[in-house]
Amino acid sequence: MHWAKTRPKVKYDLALSGILNLPIAELDVDLKDLELHGDNAYGYRPLIDALAKHRGVAPENVVTIAGGTSMANHLAMAALIEHGDEVLIEQPTYDPLLAVADYLDAKIKRFPRSFENGFKIDIDALEKQVSPQTRLIVLTNLHNPSSALVDEITLRRIGELAANVKARVLVDEVYLEAMFENAPKSAISFGPEFVVTSSLTKGYGLSGLRCGWIFAEPRLAEKIRRLDDIFAASAPQVMEQLSVSAIAQLPKIATRAKSMLEANRKALQAFFETRDDVDLAPTTFGTTSFPRLPHIDVDKLCSSLIQKYETAVVPGRFFESPQHIRIGMCCDPERFSAGVERLGKALDDLR
Repeated sequence: MHWAKTRPKVKYDLALSGILNLPIAELDVDLKDLELHGDNAYGYRPLIDALAKHRGVAPENVVTIAGGTSMANHLAMAALIEHGDEVLIEQPTYDPLLAVADYLDAKIKRFPRSFENGFKIDIDALEKQVSPQTRLIVLTNLHNPSSALVDEITLRRIGELAANVKARVLVDEVYLEAMFENAPKSAISFGPEFVVTSSLTKGYGLSGLRCGWIFAEPRLAEKIRRLDDIFAASAPQVMEQLSVSAIAQLPKIATRAKSMLEANRKALQAFFETRDDVDLAPTTFGTTSFPRLPHIDVDKLCSSLIQKYETAVVPGRFFESPQHIRIGMCCDPERFSAGVERLGKALDDLR
């Protein structure tokens, strides 16, 4: 996160993992309808209902979180584990998931999602890692950084493994939003073992709203709400009202996002077809791609992209994969195509 917040600004930004921010002028809202204060002590009811309808869950399963998916993951883990508990986390993964588990003093074990296996979850390998001490299994769906989808059969099998040892499964579903109408049902539907986090951040260009949520069985949901008393106390009423308005407009907002992703995915695939120095795990959905560059000095490439070509990608070392880069397909298509062209030039420079 520090790298993402402090990296140089560039003209061609292929490091974005969320859709280019939506201008507020494109959000159909009358500022006179907003209030600074309101009844939202344990969640703004219109937002709870809107999120429940959006993902097809019961309102009692919904905990609204003002800090996006990052705070949702923190709160979920804090509610689910105690110091020294055994936590299984996918590898590679999004670094803050590891950081939160480490911060909470968990005993961290890993299970693989390998490039060679298309970043699918190896259930047999996971089963070998699960023990009677396991309290939590953590994964992302779509996978961050590769955008690989975890299918329902696999998720249900993970739930069974967790239930056998009285553990829970935390699924960060923020990138699932970028599947839009093709998104499968939330993992919370598969049983009380599952806890889900997400937000409006990645798929719609609504990161400024910081509208996050947790789905959990009702008793756990109530525990999380009370735990949030010591973190956020209450959410900004204005942001919650804006989030309700945004959710009502998601079909229109999604059209913008899908247009960007479809054009950029097509341009990226065409680029990969011209390269013999890039290994690819193809993506069908999501906002990111995670190619492997087996014979390239990735840090040198990333530096050259910024300094010489005004272009940025994310070095794979931030995802425990130093020979990879993460490419975000989230900016204006014209700039994306220009950025991809510059990536090719930077790769050619290192041949």
